[in-house]
Amino acid sequence: MSMSDPISDMLTRIRNASNAKLPRATMPSSKLKASLAETLKDAGYIEDYKVDDIGHNKKELTVVLKYKGKNNVPVIEGLTRVSKPSCRVYVPSDKIPRVLGGLGIAVLSTSSGVMTDRAARKQNVGGELLCYVW
Repeated sequence: MSMSDPISDMLTRIRNASNAKLPRATMPSSKLKASLAETLKDAGYIEDYKVDDIGHNKKELTVVLKYKGKNNVPVIEGLTRVSKPSCRVYVPSDKIPRVLGGLGIAVLSTSSGVMTDRAARKQNVGGELLCYVW
């Protein structure tokens, strides 16, 4: 069965695993999901990720979540999907929003790949606004 919004499914799985304080979240893999996981890792929101081949041309993405302190407080406090299949949101480079005054990140899919809002501003590129993470 095909999924109508795989990015939203990925974010929901990460959010649910983080709230349940699970060590990792697994999901079906795609190039866009792997790029999004790489961006979250570079921004410091997840510890690591890996893509495993499970046979029959299917791959599985495993995201290792990151926690801080003695009480294992999740580093990811919130995830919000912005651009949806029913309503795509595109922003030019000069209109890229700041999340919580710069404390969070906005993830964009640009012509130069998936990147954070800071990197997109630095390279002066706009694109599709995928999600906010804080």
